[in-house]
Amino acid sequence: MAEDTPPIDEMDYEALTMEALRGTVRLALLRAAEPSGIPGEHHFYITFKTRGRGVTVPPDVLAKYPDDMTVVLQHQYWDLSVEHDLFSVMLKFGGMPKVLTVPYSAVTRFYDPSVQFLLEFDEPELEPAEVAEMPAAARPTAPASGGDDDGPKVVSLDQFRKK
Repeated sequence: MAEDTPPIDEMDYEALTMEALRGTVRLALLRAAEPSGIPGEHHFYITFKTRGRGVTVPPDVLAKYPDDMTVVLQHQYWDLSVEHDLFSVMLKFGGMPKVLTVPYSAVTRFYDPSVQFLLEFDEPELEPAEVAEMPAAARPTAPASGGDDDGPKVVSLDQFRKK
């Protein structure tokens, strides 16, 4: 008997599924961008490749996190803008406001610890090692709302990693 050859997935269902799950991240961020902010006790740990294609991170932040970083969106974030293929947000690093722009394709983890909801994604395609000048539109401005300078922290998610 002839061996059956496995079917070829010309629809690329795995990629379609990953895209749909990234849409979940986008929809959660859309809710966070509403005037009322993130509902209830929800908060997001978003890990992304700092050199992912289309990522814009200030040079000093990129120097500190040359591979990936995790940001927390909970109480202190400003100017969250959610687009079809990316989001941008202002966070404070060492008391200084910085704007990050992250395409969903650069996100590797999305975690909401309040409900133990976790999405993990394949590693994205990376940009060349050179750091481009930050566009004027992405330069930080002062946060609109007041608040404590102890803004969101970049945290290690090693405790959440599967071993």
